[in-house]
Amino acid sequence: MASLSSNFLEIAFVIYLVAIFLFGGSIRDKRSKSDKMSKWTIIAVATTILGFVSQLGYFITRWIASGHAPVSNLFEFATAFGMMLVLAFIILFFIYKVAILGLFTLPIVVLIIAYGSMFPTDISPLIPSLQSHWLYIHVTTAALGQAILSISAVAGIIHLVTVVDQKKSSKKTFWLEAIMYVLVITLGFILVTSTFKGLDYSAEFNWIDKKDQESVMIFNMPALVGPNEGELITEGRFQPIIELPAIISAVKLNTVLWSVAVGTILYGLFRLIFRKRISALIQPLTKNVNLELVDEIGYRSVAIGFPIFTLGALIFAMIWAQIAWTRFWGWDPKEVWALITFLFYAAYLHLRLSKGWHGEKSAWLAVIGFAIIMFNFIFVNLVIAGLHSYA
Repeated sequence: MASLSSNFLEIAFVIYLVAIFLFGGSIRDKRSKSDKMSKWTIIAVATTILGFVSQLGYFITRWIASGHAPVSNLFEFATAFGMMLVLAFIILFFIYKVAILGLFTLPIVVLIIAYGSMFPTDISPLIPSLQSHWLYIHVTTAALGQAILSISAVAGIIHLVTVVDQKKSSKKTFWLEAIMYVLVITLGFILVTSTFKGLDYSAEFNWIDKKDQESVMIFNMPALVGPNEGELITEGRFQPIIELPAIISAVKLNTVLWSVAVGTILYGLFRLIFRKRISALIQPLTKNVNLELVDEIGYRSVAIGFPIFTLGALIFAMIWAQIAWTRFWGWDPKEVWALITFLFYAAYLHLRLSKGWHGEKSAWLAVIGFAIIMFNFIFVNLVIAGLHSYA
């Protein structure tokens, strides 16, 4: 069953890649300006639905194989989040029928699934505190809320790529390009992690942890930075350049450094080959975009996603925390960032409805909100120690 589950996910991943190219064809179709969907669009959406069904098959079969909802580690949560993002896109597409939304959403889905696949994929039993039906109630609802909120960022990026003048450098072009740069760094993480994983790279260090106890730390890529009082015990491996204090995870920081380095090289190659910003390169794809409709999609995504996120990430989470830890709130890092996300989108709705922040202002807010979600998803899960850490 576990093997079947993996096959379903791999098939879904390939189908999503195919759908990206089909959506590219749909927006270049001259008939795409009409209200009637082109054949390209119909095929692209049908392909996306097929990919979603395959990924849903992965989710169900892995649930059966493990005996619990597959959201208990970073691989499982990433794939579930990607699936929810596709579901959110499909629902919103049938409401608004905007094909370009798929062209920008599916690459993010592919990156999220690929990112999650870099972490251990083995099925493992749940620890006692997670053995509750609140696991799938809380996590799946929170993931769905975040996915719908993320669609607002996709709409925001489309809006910004369309309206920001790429002929001259400005703060707007800088920050828009910064978004593209971060996406390329994510691609860099996937490439460098999969490369060293394929090479079966491993280096062990003896080191002294923050409790002054000797321990072993394993690096799966060459150590640019080493652990506190680290001693390399694997022959023929790279000696770290600097040694870090015990309070900093050398393995995690090393992964970040490799990802940034490889991502920066990739970004430099893009700029060298195409001689323009990435946002300027993709701007022609948005020339037929209806900005008012895209702005409406961004707002509706928040209007729908915000209450779902609030229900899953705060209310259900508090109920489970009270049951598991006899307190509904404990200022755990994940809890704090869930609250920050809630407050940000509450501010978004206030500024949108009371202050008239429509169009470009609303788009920038949506992108910032997605950055908060990604910070919570990646950095808080991996780097900041807490009860919710997926390390």
